[in-house]
Amino acid sequence: MSFSWWRKSKREEELREEVREHLEMAKQDRVERGESAKEAERAVRREFGNVELVKETARDQWRWKWATEIAEDVRFGLRMMRKNPGFTSVAVLTLALGIGANTAIFSLIDAAFLRGIPVRDGNRLVLFQWKAQKSPGFEQYMGSGYCISKVRGADAHGCSFSVPFFNELQKQGGSGFSGLAAFTNAGVIDLAFDKSATIVNEGTQAVSGDYFETLGIKPELGRLLNAADDTPDGANVVVLSYKLWRTNFASNPSIVGQTVRINKVPCVVVGVTEKEFTSLNPGEELEMWVPLSLRPRLSEHWDSRERDSRAWWVAVVGKLQGGASQSQAEAETSMLFYNAMLHGDKPMSKAADKPAMVLAGLQEGFAGNRRDYGTPLQVMMLAVGIVLLIACANVAGLMLSRAAARQREIAVRFALGATRGRILRQLLTESLLLSIAGGTAGVVLASWCLVLIGSFARAVTDDGLPFHPAINLKVLLFTGAVSIVAGMIFGMVPTLMRMKLNLVPALKEGVGGSAQTRRPGREWLNAGNGLVVAQIALSIVVLAGAGLLVRTLQNLRHLSPGFDTRNVLTFSVDPTLIGYKRADIDNLYRELNSQLAGMPGVVSASYSWQALLGGGWFQTGFHADGTPKEQQSTADFLPIGPNFFHAMRIPLLGGREFLPEDFAQAEIAAQADIERFERAAAKLKGGASAETKAEASVEVPPIPALVNRTFVRRYFPNGDLLGRVVGKRAAIPEKSISEQPGWRIVGIVGDAKYDSLRREIEPTVYIPNSAGSVSFVLRTETDPEKFVPQVRAAVNRLDSNLPIFEVHTESQQIDQQLAKEELVARLSSVFGGLALVLACVGLYGLVSYEVARQTREIGIRAALGAARGDVLRLVLTQGMRLALVGTVFGVGLGLMLMRYLKDLLYGVKTADPTTFVVAAVLLLTVTLLASYVPAQRAMKVDPVVALRYE
Repeated sequence: MSFSWWRKSKREEELREEVREHLEMAKQDRVERGESAKEAERAVRREFGNVELVKETARDQWRWKWATEIAEDVRFGLRMMRKNPGFTSVAVLTLALGIGANTAIFSLIDAAFLRGIPVRDGNRLVLFQWKAQKSPGFEQYMGSGYCISKVRGADAHGCSFSVPFFNELQKQGGSGFSGLAAFTNAGVIDLAFDKSATIVNEGTQAVSGDYFETLGIKPELGRLLNAADDTPDGANVVVLSYKLWRTNFASNPSIVGQTVRINKVPCVVVGVTEKEFTSLNPGEELEMWVPLSLRPRLSEHWDSRERDSRAWWVAVVGKLQGGASQSQAEAETSMLFYNAMLHGDKPMSKAADKPAMVLAGLQEGFAGNRRDYGTPLQVMMLAVGIVLLIACANVAGLMLSRAAARQREIAVRFALGATRGRILRQLLTESLLLSIAGGTAGVVLASWCLVLIGSFARAVTDDGLPFHPAINLKVLLFTGAVSIVAGMIFGMVPTLMRMKLNLVPALKEGVGGSAQTRRPGREWLNAGNGLVVAQIALSIVVLAGAGLLVRTLQNLRHLSPGFDTRNVLTFSVDPTLIGYKRADIDNLYRELNSQLAGMPGVVSASYSWQALLGGGWFQTGFHADGTPKEQQSTADFLPIGPNFFHAMRIPLLGGREFLPEDFAQAEIAAQADIERFERAAAKLKGGASAETKAEASVEVPPIPALVNRTFVRRYFPNGDLLGRVVGKRAAIPEKSISEQPGWRIVGIVGDAKYDSLRREIEPTVYIPNSAGSVSFVLRTETDPEKFVPQVRAAVNRLDSNLPIFEVHTESQQIDQQLAKEELVARLSSVFGGLALVLACVGLYGLVSYEVARQTREIGIRAALGAARGDVLRLVLTQGMRLALVGTVFGVGLGLMLMRYLKDLLYGVKTADPTTFVVAAVLLLTVTLLASYVPAQRAMKVDPVVALRYE
């Protein structure tokens, strides 16, 4: 750089010296011919011409002209920015708001969708997925949210497989892979170390022994799991996440080799993962990893049938061999999957179902929290993009009004010989300098926006955002690109308008003049008015979208879930985590329920397998009377404790609630199922006879059940359901273990939401809870949060080792349910308000510009007798006319764009007239206010002063 500058300076000096010598020689020649020195110098300069033009021509030969001109343009642009600090400040701040909002939302999108998963050779890793025209005949299917799945009905697809199929993949399908690994969620885990206990709720993963090797993950401390750990006789070992090691174990370097208790099972810590790795699933942060072989020892609920080929519950990833083709590997594994489905030990599909395998890259295959945040982030990006367009229109209006003051300067440049391209480049350079300054300020503003978004997220949910946005190089490149595009957008219109100057009028007129031709009767069709219309139209879109999202949140908040949500406290316990046996759990629940119900201030208490609106749910299949034998009906399924409907205030519509003997009967039936299945499975495995199979299918008594109103309406609309038995109960291995037929209907209750406010109420079956983990529910007379210490004390009196978790009030659970809607509504309201403010500022500036352009006209009208009210009406009418045009365009554009909000809305249509009317009225009001101040200024125009410009 310094060498180039030295060369340029040297050539400039040589050029000046050469011109000086040439002039001196010509002058000397004329003096020798008898002319005086003064006359000779004047004649020489006249003959030589414009010295600077000659120098410019010489510089063109050096090919430095473009660099010099750009540097001059930049210097001049910076000088103009310093000269007009008010204009610069408003323009830069306006752009910073638009660019900063775009940068903040893009950083969220980058964290959720664009950031690579922290593994080595991630481009060679693939997630195994299956597809079929009809759902395979599996008996168990557990999806852990790794991919978007549809496992029932036509065009089924998912990413869970059976353990036997994974083993088969390792044996026969590994030719195109350098590694294969299986993994699944290990459920709720009780972790204890050094007399302290904590619940790792769904933060533990059970993985095959080659999981970390396949992903290329390195240990921060110790070692990671290997194939020797994942064997039935392997030692009980566990790997901790870096975060868990830091927070729960205080970064203790000697943790490796020490023993922790996981669900009362002693496990040796063998290592800690590297800091960068948290999970393969976007938005998920795991805390522990255990071998797949250890999972049966950690769960009382473990069922040996989960090793069956019809139990699909593990996800599979593979690393392609170097140079291996993904399509070839997909074809080979598809053939293996097809043969297993049609010709395995237990065929589950037909040839017409076309079962096949799909290999997806990690970035495309894993869904994680992307399913919940994908559409909202896309909508927010659209919203901030519109806000940026409004900001660009705003700045374009400011530059357009500023152009009136600079038209004489531009005319003088043209008169002195400047080309249109040269002027165009100068003006666009000034626009780009403004946009770059706005982008720089926008980065700072974006960091503040991310803090604000994080506080919004923490305010609506305890966990905050599942992703961790940051201003990185990718985001900065995006901001730079947006800044340049924005500069071109808002700079183009005013620049092109300046290119249409008529030089003679422009050189004659002052600041208040207009050198542009205005067509009679069409004065309102100019660039300024077009920008007004654009801002109003775009603002209508943002405000209408924000209104629809806010109304969705209100609809969900005021939605009746079918039970009373006031003064309700819920908490979960799982005695199996600390070694309780099935027979002891019922006694524990009855005693705990009795103590809770007897606490002062508690109205009633009960429990259920899942808390209502807690997010978890279960669906079962059965055969309804009057339907074809092969047709399976479905219903939501919820085991409950005594007095559940009374505690939740769900009305009893007919029949009765559960009696103590109903719970005893349910326990007998459940125990009989387990015993008969284990006995039948053992005999069938050894080649049982037909008599043995018949013995295995001995019928057991039906379980008492209550159903909701929707169940009656859908399956038994014309008959008396009370006392009837739905289906036939038989505990045989050939029956799907997800089916639970054999219910004797003893009562009918009102409809109630199960897992989600958004999901429509489905037919629901309630049965007596016999064992397992449950969620207790307390209805209190006052604030339920005040009862948390008493609840913990009651649990400790029964068993001090029994942990409780997921302690929430029903209101808090609803808040957790609506966290995404709350966040989206808040952000959309902020962006809607930002659009409104920018539109207001832009409208004020553009209307003021139009008033300045019409100063002479207003002066003439006043001179001819127009009253002040007439002038006020003239200006306001022009502003409102533009607002009406913009509103029409905005409503039309909004109706086209609102369809992208369809998946986010609830209880409101995309073309909701109320929302659009409110948005239109709000914009018209803002337009009226923005036009009033310039109108008042127009009323004060002195006709004498205005006419002096002529």
